Amino acid sequence: MKSYREHLNKQLSNPEFKKLYEDEKYLLELGLRIAKTRQLLGISQKELAEKSHITQQQLSKIENGYNCNLLTFIKVSSTLGLSISLSA
Repeated sequence: MKSYREHLNKQLSNPEFKKLYEDEKYLLELGLRIAKTRQLLGISQKELAEKSHITQQQLSKIENGYNCNLLTFIKVSSTLGLSISLSA
């Protein structure tokens, strides 16, 4: 029986899978950063959602790494004082 890591490494040898995996990993890392910042500031999801003019459900999805539209992400990030940068 293969371990999870062995299975993942085999799958990552496929360029298409690797790209999708990296994209999902990045979304999850962004969501975790937002959740951590929110918690450090001592505010609830409901409070942040209200300040960001989104629903609590949308914020929960962001914090759990689900895809969201860019405008929603910008609203939450700017409310927390986080900057977004794009690079090539």
